[in-house]
Amino acid sequence: MYCKKILIVDDERLIRWSVKQELIKSGFEVVEADSVKSARQAIVDDDPDIMILDQMLPDGTGIDLLTEIQNTNRIMPVIMLTAVDKSHTAVKALKLGAFDYVTKPVNIEELIIIIERCCEATRLKRQVAQLMKDQEKTGGFSGLLGSSAPMKNVGEHINKISQSNCTTVLITGESGTGKELAAKAIHFLSDRRDKLFLPVNFSALTETIVESELFGHERGAFTDARQQKKGIFELADSGTILLDEIGNISPKVQVRLLRVLEQKIFQRVGGTQDISVDVRIIAATNQPLEQLVKEGKFRSDLYYRLNVATIQMPPLRDRGDDIITLAEFFIHEFNIAFHKNFKGITEETKQIFLRYDWPGNVRELRNVVERAVLMDDGEYIFSHSVELGHIHKLGHEKPELAFELGSLGQSLDDIEKQVLTKALEKTNKNQSQAAKILKISRDTLRYRMKKHDLL
Repeated sequence: MYCKKILIVDDERLIRWSVKQELIKSGFEVVEADSVKSARQAIVDDDPDIMILDQMLPDGTGIDLLTEIQNTNRIMPVIMLTAVDKSHTAVKALKLGAFDYVTKPVNIEELIIIIERCCEATRLKRQVAQLMKDQEKTGGFSGLLGSSAPMKNVGEHINKISQSNCTTVLITGESGTGKELAAKAIHFLSDRRDKLFLPVNFSALTETIVESELFGHERGAFTDARQQKKGIFELADSGTILLDEIGNISPKVQVRLLRVLEQKIFQRVGGTQDISVDVRIIAATNQPLEQLVKEGKFRSDLYYRLNVATIQMPPLRDRGDDIITLAEFFIHEFNIAFHKNFKGITEETKQIFLRYDWPGNVRELRNVVERAVLMDDGEYIFSHSVELGHIHKLGHEKPELAFELGSLGQSLDDIEKQVLTKALEKTNKNQSQAAKILKISRDTLRYRMKKHDLL
């Protein structure tokens, strides 16, 4: 259990005693405080998992203490105690971050239910916090989470590059593999972390504004240039620039970019003064730059300047069990976002995830999990709750409810019972989900279950 210790803060001794006895019977350890001051000390000394907090205290209000707790970013839900005629106080407490409230006199059964919900919320928050902590070695970014050999290799490259003086890095890989996350990790693990990280996506910029965005412009340089503007290179001095989709830049911009790489200087559009900068340039692409060089679409000298240190981001389909690790991380993330309580995915769904080729990579996986958590309810994500693009349900395999006929055949009643049993097994006896799989109503399902003594 994630919530073993509960702090009761109330200046009425009888209320503390009565609630404490009931909570102890339910298996909780209970700490008491009768004032704001003693509550602060109990938080430090006893590190409670949940606080039950009265509104009116001798030396302050529960609202004031709640505000203090919220400002410390502690993972400790607060349940407010309030009088029936003080509903406005309860509403204010909820707005300030209280998990829930109960009215006096305390209904113990109601309080236990709220505490159980607190425990589950705390479990989810702590799991997400631990997952984020585990990612610190690779920059603290969820898309880089994983222990597969390809991702260990990526992590090693990121660590080496971030600690080096290498100012030019090329990151390659399919769309959605986490190229920008890798670039951010390099920046935030380096001694440039306190300076700006500025990404530029060339596929989102028209050729006419690329130069102005990168290098800035002087007043009057073109029709709409009403005032001087600093470009990204100037703004990111001493920091890092990510040039995403580098293969899309025009020959003219390639020439200007090559000068920056070689001489560390540039001029604003319409300007004559050289501006010196010290930036780390990270280029990213999902295109084969070597092929673009052969086709004459990308300058070879620029390619060699960019290709000093290289990171190849692996596609998700090559990362093995990382797929499940990432899926579970995203489930925790969206549980919090959508106030859901999913514990994970079923074994069958895991196998489907592992066999799917994930053309959209980590980005697609995140979207699939987000959709499933948003649209469904329950404890586990089943295979019929996920939508995997064009290959949904892997049509080349046996049907999910397939069965074999005996040599003497079987009656239709026997076959119907088999199908019902398999549907219930697949959904852990969730009748609504089983009915959904069989494309019948829940009432029809229950009628047929009763017919075959399955209820």
